[in-house]
Amino acid sequence: MNIKTVGVIGAGAMGSGIAQLFAQNGYTVLIQDIQQDFIDRGLGFIEKNLTKLVSKEKISPEGKDEITARLKGTLDLQDFQEADFVVEAAIEDIKIKQDIFKKLDSITDPGVVLASNTSSLPITEIAAVTNRPDKVAGMHFFNPAPIMKLVEVIKGLKTSQETAEAVKALAEDLKKVPVLVKKDEAGFIVNRLMIPQLMEAIKLYDEGIASREDIDKAIKFGLNHPMGPFELMDLTGIDIAYFVNEVFKSDLPREMKHTTPYSLRTMIRAGRLGRKTKAGWYDY
Repeated sequence: MNIKTVGVIGAGAMGSGIAQLFAQNGYTVLIQDIQQDFIDRGLGFIEKNLTKLVSKEKISPEGKDEITARLKGTLDLQDFQEADFVVEAAIEDIKIKQDIFKKLDSITDPGVVLASNTSSLPITEIAAVTNRPDKVAGMHFFNPAPIMKLVEVIKGLKTSQETAEAVKALAEDLKKVPVLVKKDEAGFIVNRLMIPQLMEAIKLYDEGIASREDIDKAIKFGLNHPMGPFELMDLTGIDIAYFVNEVFKSDLPREMKHTTPYSLRTMIRAGRLGRKTKAGWYDY
């Protein structure tokens, strides 16, 4: 793929991080969302991150200006006519994603690869609404996208090997480490392994076996993880852990399903979603 301009849909934490990553690596980036204040917030988040990089002398002030100049916000998906590659990072709702991909299919050139940053939804189902399912793939970044090295490249039922290899090559150009998910199963690799651990951590807490703080310490100092499960959920979003587990409950065989712990349901109802709401398992 000859990619110069990348379209990113969604200006939230993941979308803005992905947009920053592409801009830092020399790509022109269009970042789209449904409200101007969402775009402004996302671009402000990028500005804050780049300012930190300047203060740490990882980029120069001139380099920061060059990166910023490569970013453009838009409310209109029609602007993606000029995109050579698209990454969707909208809310984890299959209907919303299908609507986006259906529109992208009619807007972008037929040869453009359309990728989804979904953490659990089936790529096959997203691709089914397009006339190019062979050119639709998962490109799952991890939060924060500019820092985390892994990218899961997911093949849907009809994703061509050529498309998968092209997405892998693009990830490598972004200085990431891509892994190929050969089957479009719920949770892919990382969440398939991680979500059961998070659910068990919450159950340990609910059963009074240990405090959240001690469970976090046990994982950090016993398994040498950089942060404990409760700290991790607060960073990535408690609602994300809840949503992915709900997908598991509907999509995986019975013996692999995990009930939703009481405390997790309570956190969602209370709107304590982690750092983004300044309150989750811990207060911020």
